[in-house]
Amino acid sequence: MTSLVPEKLKHGLAAGDAGRPARADWTIDQGWAAYTAEEHDIWRTLFNRQSALLPGRACTAFVDGMKALPIGPDQIPNFIELSEVLARHTGWEVVAVPGLVPDEVFFDHLANRRFPAGQFIRRRHELDYLEEPDVFHDVFGHVPMLMNPVIADYIQAYGKGGLRAKQLGVLDKLARVYWYTVEFGLVREPGGLRIYGSGIASSYTESVFALDDASPNRLGFDLERVMRTRYRIDDFQETYFVLDDLDDLLKLADIDFAPLYARVSAQRELEPGDVLDTDRVITRGTGSYHHGGKGV
Repeated sequence: MTSLVPEKLKHGLAAGDAGRPARADWTIDQGWAAYTAEEHDIWRTLFNRQSALLPGRACTAFVDGMKALPIGPDQIPNFIELSEVLARHTGWEVVAVPGLVPDEVFFDHLANRRFPAGQFIRRRHELDYLEEPDVFHDVFGHVPMLMNPVIADYIQAYGKGGLRAKQLGVLDKLARVYWYTVEFGLVREPGGLRIYGSGIASSYTESVFALDDASPNRLGFDLERVMRTRYRIDDFQETYFVLDDLDDLLKLADIDFAPLYARVSAQRELEPGDVLDTDRVITRGTGSYHHGGKGV
């Protein structure tokens, strides 16, 4: 009997040898002209519903970046056109990759202000959840924030720090900083908490869960606390860390992480939903979603 469940396609590193491109830096041509009408329509569906949801949820930097870039509902953006605008503002460019890439390749791109974006787009049955980052996650979620000078400098510094962390064997600690900022970060603004993390901004359901649901914790950002905290890769986050201002990320770009790695490695690991007496609690979550009462 033929299965009615669509086969999951793997891309880039997740596809093994079949996903490795010819170039050592894992870049490929975007092949913009090869996108089908169906693929552009999937982009349109994702773009329109997310654009309708994010006003009052996304931070000012995200909104401003989106307005200034050639990103719209009608078609998947052309990386060359995106890069021309980014280069003028923050010196970044978008390079196409087949999917996930090796850590050292990813860090080298970031360290040189190249943002590797997945070239493929999810299929229609994957609108709400995709295991691998695709062009919608990478371009809609990440690229508008690269128009902000603070984020532009911070992500470049992360790329340089990632190469060092991998050599020191503490990459998991630094990866948590990226996860809880660039991917799933919240920031205070005059109107309330706002989204700046791409994993939230590109997700219809998590954009609601992160700000509105009673289940997750929302804690003030503390670097060492974040470095000790595991995260979820298969579901909504149990805890979101909140910056008082995006400019706080500039401090992280200048820190010598070596002493931090030593201190953090000597302390116990924290689970995603833990709340400590020393935490600056903005919202203490009920935990109901992750303990059986699935909400959103």
